[in-house]
Amino acid sequence: MTREQVWPALPLEAWRDTCETLQLWTQIVGKVRLAQTPWTNHSWHVPLYLTARGLTTSVIPHGATAFEMAFDFIDHGLRIDTIAGERRVVALRPKTVARFHHEVMAALSELGVPVHIHGSPNEIEKPIPFAHDEIHRSYDPEYVTRFFHVLVQSQRVLQQFRAHFRGKSSPIHFFWGSFDLALTRFSGRTAPKHPGGVPNVPDWVVREAYSHEVSSVGFWPGGGPHAFALFYSYAYPEPQGFASARVEPGQAFYSGALREYILPYDALRASADPDQVLLEFAHTTYLAAADLGRWDRAALECDLPDRAT
Repeated sequence: MTREQVWPALPLEAWRDTCETLQLWTQIVGKVRLAQTPWTNHSWHVPLYLTARGLTTSVIPHGATAFEMAFDFIDHGLRIDTIAGERRVVALRPKTVARFHHEVMAALSELGVPVHIHGSPNEIEKPIPFAHDEIHRSYDPEYVTRFFHVLVQSQRVLQQFRAHFRGKSSPIHFFWGSFDLALTRFSGRTAPKHPGGVPNVPDWVVREAYSHEVSSVGFWPGGGPHAFALFYSYAYPEPQGFASARVEPGQAFYSGALREYILPYDALRASADPDQVLLEFAHTTYLAAADLGRWDRAALECDLPDRAT
């Protein structure tokens, strides 16, 4: 693969409408998993996971049977498969959120696995109920595939970073609410009560998610005060001095609006060694959180070979 294929250009302005529509589609699918899956700490029962073709829910229980929902960002369809071998495919093409919602719910019913979900988006200001959203209707397959490739490469590098931590660590997973790929490390200590306030998310959900001290890193296609694709890193609780810590690379900066360190994706693409740049960003922002927060690094970190031989 060429460098451009590995780390493709992903300017938000070129696919903003598609990005907003796709986020809402992933929320519909993610809420199906949420509705059918027992609660797991830090809401780890709700994310989607990368596959060689897109994103999957993994297997979802439904009574004595089970099914899986998988976005295919190569052939551009949402596949719904049951363990009985039945399949329905919802085409990914320009269509309203309301239409996509109807087609997904109808497909589940046809397969004998009907699911009722909470019908309004989360983590979005002024949400429109899925069944009534006739506004968001864009789908540009080229940019969706580019987005998928960035997720795959980001996960590949973050897997290397994750390997050097023996403490509690999350999977590398895709949260459909915030629409980002995330990896979280834990100090092992409980955290102060989170203030909540995330748009259209119950405060108790946010407080359970941040029940313990964390350092998180991930990729986000951008939005709000930073309308460009970016890598981020934050700590909760944020230790004193975190915002002024020295982190790498030099293009990284602290966003007061998000209370996170930001590395523009284009800065990574322009570098001589994108993998190393992302590893430096993940590692130095983690060090800022761990050292200033007085984590027991000797107990939490480990030095393992990249691969078994």
